[in-house]
Amino acid sequence: MKPLVWMLSLGVLAACGADGEPVKPSMNTTVGVGGSGAYGATTVAATSGNTSVSVGLGL
Repeated sequence: MKPLVWMLSLGVLAACGADGEPVKPSMNTTVGVGGSGAYGATTVAATSGNTSVSVGLGL
């Protein structure tokens, strides 16, 4: 039970930004029309210092 309480406590502490500035995500959406029809793409990214994590979806 104690490890679960510690993990939840650390998770809440990290999520509230108490250990530093909270990381703001960014979002980029592209919609276009080409010779084969319309297309779209969306990318969500979060950057902190030299570390960047991004997830994209193209249709």
